[in-house]
Amino acid sequence: MDAGGLVAVAARLRKEVGGLRFGQPVACVYNPLDYAWRPHEAYLRRWGASPKRIIFLGMNPGPWGMAQTGVPFGEVAAVRDWVGVCEPVGRPSAEHPARPIEGFACRRSEVSGARLWGLFRSRFGAAEAFFADHFVANYCPLVFMEASGKNLTPDKLRASETAPLWEACDRHLAQLVRAVGAEWVIGVGAFAQARALAVREATGLDLDVGRIPHPSPANPAANRGWAKLAEAAMIELGAWRA
Repeated sequence: MDAGGLVAVAARLRKEVGGLRFGQPVACVYNPLDYAWRPHEAYLRRWGASPKRIIFLGMNPGPWGMAQTGVPFGEVAAVRDWVGVCEPVGRPSAEHPARPIEGFACRRSEVSGARLWGLFRSRFGAAEAFFADHFVANYCPLVFMEASGKNLTPDKLRASETAPLWEACDRHLAQLVRAVGAEWVIGVGAFAQARALAVREATGLDLDVGRIPHPSPANPAANRGWAKLAEAAMIELGAWRA
């Protein structure tokens, strides 16, 4: 599958998750595959056109990352200046006042994204060197917020709501793995690893699954030299060389 194929399966995921509805405590849902489709498509077309050995898989978009830029772990400066994507971003149909969408004009920095892309830049130098063998994706494309605007992660949803969401996201992940011929899926955190393992079991994919610590400041270990921890985890797995 070429980059156009990745765009097609992402468009299918956009439609499937866009039709889902969620009850309390979810008060607002953003779908960056909708209003930030242009930079997301540009990312897929620029970097998804060749086979990849490793996919790094996140949980879902952060409010100051992919929610703004349409690119997984999409901290604005990293996406614009290193990944090389900067496209116009629209607005969600229902926008929470505490979580405005400003696209690439957003001045907030997503720490998780800055750390993740910073590691890749430090190890590989140019983006072309990283993407020659690697790709970054999110398992779930939706952003969930409580009435206060507080971020709500997908694992906190009701089981009746996660069943159709997981079905769509599992299918998309399997399609992505097959499309790029990935040998590894590396969960950025435990949730993403668990979903990758579930997809492997359900599909029989010949796939190694591992995990690196999540770079979020909410993870205490990540605030004590996250890049070294993540790099060491990759080397221990055998996915990277020392």
